[in-house]
Order: sequence, then structure tokens, then C-alpha cells
Amino acid sequence: MSAADDQVRLIRDSAAAIATPGDLSRIRRLRFTLPGFDPAVVARMGALGWLALRVPEAAGGAGMGMAELAALAEALGRGLVAEPLVPLATIALPLLAEAGRTAEYAGGSRIALPALAERTGRFDPTEITTTAEMNRLTGNKRFVAGGMGADAFLVSARAGGTVGLWLVEARAAGVTLRADETTDGAAFASLALENADGLPLIEDARIALVRALDECAVATAAELVGVMDQALSMTLDYMRTREQFGRRIGSFQALQHRAADLAIQVALARASVDAAVAALDAGAQGARRAAAASQAKARASDAAMLVCRASIQLHGGIGYTDEADIGLYLKRAMVLAASFGNAALHRRRYAASAPPEDAA
Repeated sequence: MSAADDQVRLIRDSAAAIATPGDLSRIRRLRFTLPGFDPAVVARMGALGWLALRVPEAAGGAGMGMAELAALAEALGRGLVAEPLVPLATIALPLLAEAGRTAEYAGGSRIALPALAERTGRFDPTEITTTAEMNRLTGNKRFVAGGMGADAFLVSARAGGTVGLWLVEARAAGVTLRADETTDGAAFASLALENADGLPLIEDARIALVRALDECAVATAAELVGVMDQALSMTLDYMRTREQFGRRIGSFQALQHRAADLAIQVALARASVDAAVAALDAGAQGARRAAAASQAKARASDAAMLVCRASIQLHGGIGYTDEADIGLYLKRAMVLAASFGNAALHRRRYAASAPPEDAA
């Protein structure tokens, strides 16, 4: 086993401290509350080095690759962990590190979340209407996962002809927050900025933001793999014990075929994520990097919805009740599938980015 494989295994094992797929009582307690996650758990993630996993060692981080982060995201997906690790580890901390501010946020005692999107769930430089004049920001941001528990936001805005990045305190004058409840009982935050003070971080952030969001898309795809894999595992366990007409339903050939089809969907999604992780860790740039990230996110989004919906159906009537844990997996899949660009958006992006030999 290589050193890289050892690191992935250790990271996956460390997730057991927080992710507990067999006991979702903590996740249930957090539903329909604000901020929708436990800040103390974010601090534990910081203490474990997870938040700065992708930050270079020279900048105070762990300096690990996407393989380690994807393994962690998949494990957290299995446990439906509510804390916004993926946007913190792929966007916030790497960009804060670029601005020389790792130390303030890597430990998780202060939480700075990216507030980038305005019309869709993914940052697009062409849609940024938020403006910055003399470091005062005016505009609106949406879809900030965990944003109701943030101490500060990394806000993209136009200043002249460039898209830059500013740090805006959540409780600063001119900042208004609104909670938008999500299907899984968590909440996105919407920000209204009216001449709010911002601390400049990166003057021209467009390239850095796109790169960070590619990593975020891949990590979110890995989280979706964890969600669908656990949903299928729970369903297979149910099929082994549930009896109908005097027989365990797992013995019915039609249901066996359905379960096999779902297992193939999980395997294909994982393979797509693995390919994207390998491409990013190998240093893929430009269109190839974009194509790899979008292919993984599109595949995982579609597969997770298919697997989780089918899992509900295979549970029968009990699967549609709120008391059944399987329903929580479908609801999380619905939120993650739409986050940081839905499948349709990423298919369009893949079609525009894939090299001719890949698109054929």
C-alpha cells in the first residue's frame, strides 16, 4: 500500500469521530434549527486539520490532495454530516490562505463561508452584479450553505473591470441575512449588502474562484457518492429482513435486478469522481480540469437522485415516512445535487469544455 493510500485510509478512519451513519440522532436534532449545524463540530474539524486540508503546508495547512478530501467528503456524506466542510475546505480556506489569513480560520473557531452565487447555485463571473466601491459592497448573494452560522463571508464583487474577493463580517453594518430553508431541514443564507464594509483579499480573483469551485464540485460529487452508497446499503439490509407473502423481499428476482442496477449507478458515479480526483491531483488545467469536475458532478447528481428515490420505493410505504432514515438520504441528495451547479448546468459546461476525443 502506498503512502498516499495510507493517508486516504487514515482520513477516512478519522471521519468516524463525526460521521455515524448508523445513528442519525444528532442530524435529526439539527433539522429545522438555525444555523442548521453545530459550530463546535466545525471547531473539531479544524482541530483534526480538515478545514485546511487543501492548504499548502507552507501556508499553515495539511497540504493534502483531492484524493484525501474526496475520501473524507464521501464518509461525511454517509453520515449526512450537516457542517459545511466542503465549501470551507475547497473554497474558503484555500482563498484565505492565498490572502495570508489561514491562521485566523483554520482552527474553526471563526467560520468564513463563501458567498459567491447570485442567480444560480454556482459562481459565474458573467452574472456578478455585486459592486465594490472604495471597499464598500452593494448587491445580493444567495445559496450560502451554512451561512446563518458564519462569522464572516468571502464575497465576490466587481470593482472596475475585475471580479475581486472581499471579507465581509456577518454582523457588519449594511449586511442583512435571510434564512432560506432547504429540503433536508437545513438552511441557505441570502445576503443583502448595502454599502457594507469589506476587507480586500484578492484583487482579481476570477481564476482562483473558478479553480476553487472545480474542487468544490468534485468534493460535493464525492459527498453524493457517500449519500447514495449508504442509502443503497440501508436498502439492501432492509430487503434481507423485510418479509412479504412469507418470503424475504430480497429473494424476489425483480427486486434483485433493481438493486443490481442501483449498485451499477453507484459504481459509475464513484469511478467518475475518482477520475476527476486523479485529474485534479495530476495538475489538470483549463478546459480539461473543468470537464473532469463537471462530468463528476453531473454524474453524481443524477445517480444520487436515481438511487435514493429507488431506495425509498424499495422500502415500501415506511420509506415515505419522516421517521424512516432513508428519507433523510433522499432529502440530502436533493440539496447536494443542486448545490454548486446542478446536473444540467454541469452537462452544458462539460460539453463546452471536453476535448473532442472525450466528447465523441
